[in-house]
Amino acid sequence: MAAAVGVGLRGGLRGVWALQQQQRGWSSSSGSGAEQLGELGKGAGKGGGGGGSIREAGGAFGKREAAAEERYFREKEREQLASLRKHHEEEIDHHKEEIERLQKEIERHKYKIKKLKNDD
Repeated sequence: MAAAVGVGLRGGLRGVWALQQQQRGWSSSSGSGAEQLGELGKGAGKGGGGGGSIREAGGAFGKREAAAEERYFREKEREQLASLRKHHEEEIDHHKEEIERLQKEIERHKYKIKKLKNDD
């Protein structure tokens, strides 16, 4: 599943959609879901799919709308990846601090053992 998520992130939302379809067994042998979509903005019934009256009409406005939508989702994906990176960096910092704390505890216990040996 982790490999599927990695592939989905690299392929964008279309890649995730295609992976979901393949996992459900809905994908045909002709290719991935992204290839089956056709050119976005071509209008309903022409491979571009529905998505509002402008996109359904096709033409230049439909293509512009499709391009704007693609930009929007790419930006959202960038934001999500930045947030995920920040989260992992914070996790790394937390674990480093935890390691330092545990190393201090180990040293404290070693000192107590040494002190007990000296008391014998």
